[in-house]
Amino acid sequence: MTPTVSASGLTLRYGGTVALDDVSLRLSEGVTGLLGPNGAGKTTLLRVLATAVPADRGAFTVLGHDPGTTSGRLDVRRALGYLPQTPAFHPDFSAFEFVDYVAILKELTDRSARHREVRRVLEAVDLSDVRGKRIKRLSGGMRQRVGLAAALVGDPGFLVLDEPTVGLDPEQRMRFRELIAESGVGRTVLLSTHQTEDVAMLCHRVIVMVRGSIRFEGTPAELTARAAGRVWSSTARDPGARAGWRTGTGSFRNVGDPPKGADLLEPTLEDGYLLTLDGEPAEVAA
Repeated sequence: MTPTVSASGLTLRYGGTVALDDVSLRLSEGVTGLLGPNGAGKTTLLRVLATAVPADRGAFTVLGHDPGTTSGRLDVRRALGYLPQTPAFHPDFSAFEFVDYVAILKELTDRSARHREVRRVLEAVDLSDVRGKRIKRLSGGMRQRVGLAAALVGDPGFLVLDEPTVGLDPEQRMRFRELIAESGVGRTVLLSTHQTEDVAMLCHRVIVMVRGSIRFEGTPAELTARAAGRVWSSTARDPGARAGWRTGTGSFRNVGDPPKGADLLEPTLEDGYLLTLDGEPAEVAA
């Protein structure tokens, strides 16, 4: 598919910490998942692509716009929808007022047209019935949907979502997955998450970051295939496994290099992800 977002050699340091280390990628229409341990550089990459912080080196384009110039940066921001991990809401704003405020920032100056757009995106995230309710009185899941509505204002071609399902209960997470899947039709979505289930259910591509670098880029099926023949069941945790845990049935699921004659299991995307991270510390670059 034709890339809509291209980045080459993105590098960023915070003091002596390398947050991004020569990152290059290409994104196309649909949902791309961004996986990685805490501190892998995921949020930093999203902030760079959202033009919230500049990289020390490297370049990127979004829908043909180059943020290296003032006019290009404005063009990128006009084409962008961004949902940070912790959206900053004014608690006394209603859902409508907050999204309307974001719409003004996005240069929707005609009041009637802007309000139609605000109502459209609130309806898209199923918040029409509570649009007049103050944000501080909304549930956590509803607040996340307000943030997504704000990101969708103006029909952006590039949508950046940083951990949008964190803290949501299973029902809220499922509803949010539906919204993200719908948002990926006809636009490019980059979704940062710790939930491998989100990637398995939503994404046509997946990127794994470790210590500021891209360790894997491909399809979810290709990441899963990394664990083919390397997942097995046993009655006790195999000491030679790279990872292992007791399942609900009492048996152990082991990931790594199986012993001869092991009872092999079908791999999952999580298994492939764990093997991609193999040998890495739990906390890496910021």
